[in-house]
Amino acid sequence: MMRQKQQQLFSKILVANRGEIACRIMRTARRLGIRTVAVYSDADADAQFVKQADEAYNVGPAPSAQSYLNIDAIMKAIGESGAQAVHPGYGFLSENAAFVRRLDAAGVAFIGPRERAMAAMGDKIQSKIIAKEAGVSTIPGFDGVVRDAEHAVEIAESIGYPVMLKASAGGGGKGMRVAHTAQEVREGFKLARDEAQSSFGDGRLLVERFIEEPRHIEIQIIADGHGNVVWLPERECSIQRRNQKVIEEAPSTHLDADTRRRMGEQAAALARSVGYNSAGTVEFLVDKHRQFYFLEMNTRLQVEHPITELITGLDLVELMIRSAAGRALALQQADVAVRGWAIEARVYAEDPERYLPSIGALARYQEPVGWRKAGDVRCDSGVAEGSAISIHYDPMICKLSTHGATRSDAIAAMCHALDQYLIKGVTHNIPLLRDVVASADFAAGRTSTSFLAEHYPHGFKGHRLTDQSAARLAAVSGALALIRQARDAKRSDAASADFVVLLPQLLDDGSVAKREAAVSVSLAPGAQGISLDGANEFRVATALDGAADPAIQTLRIRWAVDQPFVEIEDVGAAAESGSGSVVQFLDPLPLGFRLQFMGTKFDIDVLAPRQRDLMRFMKEKEAADTSRLVLAPMPGSIVSVAVAPGDIVAEGAEVAVVEAMKMQNVLRAPRAGTVRAVHVTPGATVSGDDVLVELEAEQAVC
Repeated sequence: MMRQKQQQLFSKILVANRGEIACRIMRTARRLGIRTVAVYSDADADAQFVKQADEAYNVGPAPSAQSYLNIDAIMKAIGESGAQAVHPGYGFLSENAAFVRRLDAAGVAFIGPRERAMAAMGDKIQSKIIAKEAGVSTIPGFDGVVRDAEHAVEIAESIGYPVMLKASAGGGGKGMRVAHTAQEVREGFKLARDEAQSSFGDGRLLVERFIEEPRHIEIQIIADGHGNVVWLPERECSIQRRNQKVIEEAPSTHLDADTRRRMGEQAAALARSVGYNSAGTVEFLVDKHRQFYFLEMNTRLQVEHPITELITGLDLVELMIRSAAGRALALQQADVAVRGWAIEARVYAEDPERYLPSIGALARYQEPVGWRKAGDVRCDSGVAEGSAISIHYDPMICKLSTHGATRSDAIAAMCHALDQYLIKGVTHNIPLLRDVVASADFAAGRTSTSFLAEHYPHGFKGHRLTDQSAARLAAVSGALALIRQARDAKRSDAASADFVVLLPQLLDDGSVAKREAAVSVSLAPGAQGISLDGANEFRVATALDGAADPAIQTLRIRWAVDQPFVEIEDVGAAAESGSGSVVQFLDPLPLGFRLQFMGTKFDIDVLAPRQRDLMRFMKEKEAADTSRLVLAPMPGSIVSVAVAPGDIVAEGAEVAVVEAMKMQNVLRAPRAGTVRAVHVTPGATVSGDDVLVELEAEQAVC
């Protein structure tokens, strides 16, 4: 039967994409016995998806416009490879109707919707009109094309602030800005238009009312070419930064069965109205009263599709391939059921405080594996140890998904998986992801699209230690210090030691202070000596912040030599079921070591009591003054420079715009002053922390 099904489908598919989604599509194709063809840019010649394909063709230089958006080059690769069909993944050409027309003319199947449906729903202005006609609830806004910034201001003032400016073509958070005033509309219009043009080749924008405190909830649909449409359980994608999703879950804690059904039926009605015939996603904004409004339809496979697959048992890529091959859906609406709960965290190479990308090679890389049962942890990635994160493309490293019978199980699996995820060589956002999924508000389902802004108003700076977590980290640090002493001395008879542990404590104002703990570590009763490469049990007494009565706990620690993962388990009557945790030992430091704990990296001093006494007499080094410098926050290219030497600028005035990975960032003056020097010009390539603009030194007041 399997052989018969394989013969009915395509024999060779070209994947017109890169990275993790290319690897994901190839995985299903291999299972179906279909050969795969990769296309790649010069920058991706050694990428994992190229190695996994049966054939690969170079389509141009690193910039997307010259490679992954180069329709002529991709059509040439299709012709040379003999591919019968093309899967576009998401982004790039996945919603490009002109590309579909070229494929149709060449007799090559597009694994996605027909050109008519894509053109209708891929344009946000047109799709909103169609949605209204199909009986779908929509957001108040302007249905036409916005001519210019002043026209956008007129529309905004007629609709009422705040408003959302967003690209008519494309998605993924690019070309989107929220504006609360006319001036913000004018500034946001230019940035959103330029981003839209750069990302999608289409600078048209639309303006609509911004729904405050909304939840972003979407309905996955799957359709065939025979008029059959099935909607699947919703995904909630409310936790976002810069209008790009960070954490998704399925189903949503916010919907009841009736709202889910009504949203699903409206999504299916919209798909039928345009003759849709593949996987697609209808996105809604949902307010606190469960009133929902059509946002857009993505006529492609979504980034977050794995969590739908986890709770339904379906393979969406396979369903897309079968639909493109003309097969009717074997699935009916009554067959769809929710099986447990799933969460996806997007692991990015970026600074989680400012959401700025990080580039470099993955010096160490190890993905988490299953935890309590097979299939409860899933990694969709396109990298391996040594892979490079490039300035040219999205900085996503992996889509990490977990599944459980309940939401609590899925959260616990995600916390464990993030603790077991090793990434060195680039800055990454695991600290933020870990802090969010472990938060009380996330556990209670209290999420919205403003979650990150409300919980981290000054930017995420790391896990803030509580008394409980500080005591835990101090105790673990003391035990690890004793193991390291025994390893260094190559002796297993060390029985105990006293330490002073200094922990970095994040304060309310964002500054960091040292928190002190006196830690006494000894082998647990019955232990014969310290195992240099295995499990040890310790009795640890921790007195935090000078407490008179130390907390006593017994810890079982498993730490293999040359391995970063430290498994910790509470032992004894006080231990709770499932109380085990994982800490990563990242690097030794002159006075201690760097650990990753609760997702965040902590530089910890572990001192002998005499060392601590002597340190009190040492003078701390003063931090360098960078208040008169405008630094590049990330590697990128300069789009524009707004100042010249001699100009007088106000605090917060725009001085330059830098673009990285198709996102534009406005750089502003750190204080009022006179421009002393400008070190860059438009088009220049810069590295992170390069000095772009200098202000004159402030004059002393006599």
